[in-house]
Order: sequence, then C-alpha cells, then structure tokens
Amino acid sequence: MSLDESRFAALAAQLLSRLSDLAEEAGLDADLQGNVLTLELEDGRQFVINSHAPLRQIWLSSPVSGASHYEAVAEGVAWRSTRGGADFFETLSADIKKATGLPVAF
Repeated sequence: MSLDESRFAALAAQLLSRLSDLAEEAGLDADLQGNVLTLELEDGRQFVINSHAPLRQIWLSSPVSGASHYEAVAEGVAWRSTRGGADFFETLSADIKKATGLPVAF
C-alpha cells in the first residue's frame, strides 16, 4: 500500500506515540524524540523504532532480531515486514518478551 507523505506522517506519529505510552505502562524506559522512539532495557540494550518518510516505512532495530522494515497495510491498521511479511506488533512483542520476560502486547 502506498500512502501519501502527509498520511504516512500522521500514521507514523500516532504509532510511535501509542507505542511509547504502552511501553511506559509496561514499565519500560521509553524516550520519544521526534520520529524516533527508544526503549532502553535495564541491561542497556535498546530497541529503536523510527519512521522513515522517504520510503514510507517504520524501521525497527532490535537487540533480539536485528533490523527490519515495515510497510502499512489497511491504512496503518497493520504494519508488515518488507522481508517475509511478519507483523510489526507481533515481532516487537515477541522480542521484548525474549529480552525482558515481560509479556508486552502492542
């Protein structure tokens, strides 16, 4: 799905804000600066999630699964990996659980 720039920017900002709130509710250290959300674990490892406007993608850097890129599906209701179609929310939740033991659902 190809979103225009303004629609992507709105969806990405909403996603990052929602993730930040949910992460904090789960007890994770969340820092949202512009279009970059950093989740820092107690051991210093970090998850970095950011919007990449030129490609209209959400990028995830995970200390568990590495780097991956996601495109919007159904107007941003879902975000699917550009390599294999994995769901962004499922990947992030599973990686956080592996890293912390916390059952965080996004």
